[in-house]
Amino acid sequence: MEHKSGFVNIIGNPNVGKSTLMNVLIGEKLSIITNKAQTTRHRILGILNEKDFQIVFSDTPGIIQPAYKLQESMMNFVHSAFQDADVLIYMVEIGEKGLKDEKLFEKIKNTSTPVLLLLNKIDLVTQEEVSVQIEYWKEAVPNAEILPISALNKFNIQEILDRILELLPICEPYYDKDAITDKPIRFFVEEKIREKILKHYKKEIPYSVQIEVEEFFEEETIIRIRAIIYVLRESQKGIIIGHKGQGIKRIGTEARRELERFLGKQIYLETPVKVKKNWRNDDRQLKQFGYE
Repeated sequence: MEHKSGFVNIIGNPNVGKSTLMNVLIGEKLSIITNKAQTTRHRILGILNEKDFQIVFSDTPGIIQPAYKLQESMMNFVHSAFQDADVLIYMVEIGEKGLKDEKLFEKIKNTSTPVLLLLNKIDLVTQEEVSVQIEYWKEAVPNAEILPISALNKFNIQEILDRILELLPICEPYYDKDAITDKPIRFFVEEKIREKILKHYKKEIPYSVQIEVEEFFEEETIIRIRAIIYVLRESQKGIIIGHKGQGIKRIGTEARRELERFLGKQIYLETPVKVKKNWRNDDRQLKQFGYE
């Protein structure tokens, strides 16, 4: 039997369900998920392998108008998703009217790459409203195939996979057949700690935070991790730590439990908080943290 492989890249506005979709498609929680915009900062690959195919899904940051260099780097990840896509998934939710970047919207409408427009969160509205939305998107993006879905409730997921497989080229696998992502374990440690901060802190705090694993020692029965939580200002450090250290204790406990499930071992986790001024606008520091 011939083998199919290809890149299926997911783009869309913030909070439309891109990360939920990729996690459901590959059956593993790789992308962190919160109800806050800009949860995803990197381009994260999730790899689905079967005997006769390999689908390389790509989750990307939500499309925004950048206000600082970190956000510019996030949008560079989105632009790169156009360059190697065999299939482009443009994800929207009920009530949306287009991307927050008009140039990218035009790029989608004029691309020669097959486009699957996934209308997400249809479980929240009536069938009549879904039909109205489908007609709107048929006119707005005439080159796209439109599929109504609910990523959270896994509605129409198999139909998406079936259509992707029809569109993918015959090709050898790009990655080892046992690989599920291109990211190292340290990346997921950092992301799962950041997810807890996004969950528990409001306003500017989650957007001022960067995590860096400084030490990762794996022993037979335990993994010892020291992950630094960087913030922009001294006042933010105090907010993260919280009264009598209760804030940072909660973050560490929740992250440790999730990492133990993810890695299948006991975890010893240290999370010191340090100030790194202006890191979001510093090219050198952004490169150090994996942003290009």
